[in-house]
Parts: sequence; C-alpha cells; structure tokens
Amino acid sequence: MGMQSVAVACGALTLCLALTTATNPGFVVRITQAGLDYAQEQAIASLEKKLAQLKLPDISGDSRVLRVGKVHYELSRLRLRDFHLPYSRITPISNKGLQVSISNAFAELDGDWRVKFLFIRDHGSFDLRVENIYIKILLRLGSDTSGKPTISTPDCSAHISKVRVLFSGKLGWLYNLFHSVIERRLRKILEDKVCDKVAMSVYNELQTYIRTLPVTARIDDKIGIDYSLVAPPRATAQSLDADLKGEFYSLGHRSPVPFSPLPLAFPSDHERMVYFGASSYFFNTAGIAYHEAGALVFEITEAMIPKDVEFKLNTSVFSAFIPQLEEKYPNMPMKFRASTPTAPFLTVGEGGISFQPIVDVQAYAILPNSSLAPLFLLSLTGNVSAVINVRSGRIVGSLDVGRIRLSLKDSAVGTFQVRMMQSLINILTSSTLLPRLNARLDEGFPLPLLDRIQLSNILVRFHQNFLLLGADVRFQPRR
Repeated sequence: MGMQSVAVACGALTLCLALTTATNPGFVVRITQAGLDYAQEQAIASLEKKLAQLKLPDISGDSRVLRVGKVHYELSRLRLRDFHLPYSRITPISNKGLQVSISNAFAELDGDWRVKFLFIRDHGSFDLRVENIYIKILLRLGSDTSGKPTISTPDCSAHISKVRVLFSGKLGWLYNLFHSVIERRLRKILEDKVCDKVAMSVYNELQTYIRTLPVTARIDDKIGIDYSLVAPPRATAQSLDADLKGEFYSLGHRSPVPFSPLPLAFPSDHERMVYFGASSYFFNTAGIAYHEAGALVFEITEAMIPKDVEFKLNTSVFSAFIPQLEEKYPNMPMKFRASTPTAPFLTVGEGGISFQPIVDVQAYAILPNSSLAPLFLLSLTGNVSAVINVRSGRIVGSLDVGRIRLSLKDSAVGTFQVRMMQSLINILTSSTLLPRLNARLDEGFPLPLLDRIQLSNILVRFHQNFLLLGADVRFQPRR
C-alpha cells in the first residue's frame, strides 16, 4: 500500500472514530420563541435604564455662518433625561446566534451652550430630542472549557435618522442657523456610545447572569449532577437549544458510565417558554451513581414499621414458615438489610418510566449480645413505575411497586417455601422500604436553571427514550 493510500485510510479511520465518539446530550434545554421574547423584555428593560445613564462628552468647534462669519461654539453638561426602547424583537438565526432588533427608539437630552464670535459672547441652554433610533445587536453564544455558557456581541450597529435641537437664550437664533453641524456630531457620538454601552452591558451583566447556570448541582453528600454543556448552544429558526451532559455521579469516585446517551427526537412543542428533555441516560446514571456510592442499602428494623401495621419483626413470626428458627433463635428480634447487587436500569417510553430492580434482602437474628446471626438471603424483583412532576424548580417523583416475586438465594436455617412469606415481605416493602425511597424522591433533583428563575404552568409528557418537561418562566428580581 502506497503512502497516499495509507493517508487516505488513516483519514477515513479518524473520521469514523470522530463520528462514533460524538457526544449526545443526556439532557436538553430548549427555549422557545415565547421564552426568548420574555427574556428580551427583561433585558430591554435593563438596557433602557443603562442607556439613560450614558455620559456624553462636551462638544466644541467652529462653524461659518452666512453674514456672521466664524462662530466658536461649546456644548457642555449634556444630560440624558430618558431613553426609550418601545419596539424590539429577538430572532434566533441558525448557526449564528440571536439577533435583537430595536426600532423607533427615542431619547431626550438637555445641556448648556456657549458661543463666541467677533467681540460677542453669550450662553444659554438647549433641548435635544433624538428620534427614529434603530439598533441591531447580534449575540453569539458559546461555552468555555468548564461547560458554562458564554455570550458576546460580535456585531452591533446603531443608526439615528432624526435629531432635533432647540437652543434658547439671546443668541439661540444663531445656533439654530448651523444646527445641522451640531446634530451630525451629536448623532455620531450617540451611535457610538449606544453600541459601547450595549457591549459593556452584555459583558458585565448578561455574561455574568448566564453563567449562573449550574455546571454541577450537588444533591447530597454523596451524589452530584453534571449539567455542563457538551456543545455551544445552537439557534434554530424557532428556538435556542442547549445540550447538557445530564449525568449523575458519585462525589467519592466518578467512574465512566458504561453506556452512551441515545439521540433525542425532541418534539417541536412551542406551548411553553422552556422545555427540558431528560433522557433515559440521565435517569440510569442516577441508579449507577447511587449504587456506586453505596446509597442503595437500607436496613429494616421493627422500630421502622408503622404502629398501625400489626406486625412484629422477630423469629417467632417467621418460624411459622421456617420451623428451624424457633429451635435455633427462639423469640429473637430480626433485622433485614436490603441492597441492590447491580444498579437498576430504567426504561422511558410513552407509557412512563418503569424498571424491574433486583433487590437482595438479607435477614438476621439479633442475638442477646447485639451481634447478628445471618438467617437467609432472598432475591426480590417486581415491576416498578414512577410518577414524575416538577416542584420549585426540582424534578420530584414517587414509585409504585407491583407484585413482588421472591426467590431464595441462600439459607443458614435450611430450605423453606418462600412463597409462604409473600404477604409479610409485601408488608415490609410497602410500609418501610417504599416510603423511605419516596421520601428521598420527594426532595427532588434540581433542574438546570439560571438564578432567580421560577417555573409555572408545568407540563409533563413521556416520549420514547426521554421525559419532556415544559414550563413558563418568571424572573424574580432581587429586592
């Protein structure tokens, strides 16, 4: 094989590897046009205040006036009284970013003037109204090495089509003779200042704000969620999409996930301002993380059984099914330790979230000296379904367990028919284990939200391979 052929083969292999290692997101955030419009309203209100604080420089120069000659003028203490941006629109532009268009803006200023020509000096005040201001801003979205979003303004243009200035004072009429010269200078200064202020606001405020999107969210002292961007946010004709890693991990030891997220066939819903797509990968990494952290181990003692359940967790009760217990460990309290030999694997489909976990339940007798004597090891499995909702910016849920199937894996007290204790295991599961799991799920897991964003009008839908959450948003200003 020639060198050229080797190069072609290596290139093809590199391309194939690049394609096969492309990272699909485990979690997707979509901001619809309605969401962009709301964000724009908040940003424009802030920009309006910033533009009203523009500091304008003093202006001076010479101008020749017919039948008067050369006139030296000075404009000082220029003050912006207000700056209004009544009409604006934000538009996602594919492969570029977001374009903000502002039209028919206007501003009002006042200031002082001073004039000198021949041997005459005078001064006074003036009012200025700037109308038909058109501003176009391109916002480019990206991500840094930590996976946080970035934003910049590669392009900003401002055009003022109308400036009206009215001078007062004894020689105000003189200024009005060469107002066009002054208006041109004021127009140029304002156009430059507007874009400077836009760039500064984007860098100092908008950039700072969007970086409040959490890259990681700590769940407890064992588990975290990775919400870092796997690619820069991308604009489409109808929305802005952000692809996040969407991966739970153990804080003690983070090991690679043994499978990859599948592509999400995100629907074109637009009823809500924002949508979250949580893939089956997202939920399954939760199972792996909790399993690796040793958090899926539960002990059941009699003290945990609700008082309204007429059930004693001791060898006397179980000796009805295992006669050997009464002989070896008469009337002794018992303890169960439930654990998962492998991480549970969930499936997400149009019918919801379901899985069939395998739980090992080791039974012990608690001896008079408080040591534990192993009795038997059961394997439990059954159909489990999950109900999902959103509350206070967190994904919350609860589990419902169907019929539990038992099998005996090991026994230190001889063989016995496990089906005889089916009802007792059901009581233990429904009264102790399930409530503990549901209490944890009710605490929820945080969604990737910017600071001071509140969700309302929640929508929950299940699709093949992912859960779709929709919501409207409201920005809560600081008090």
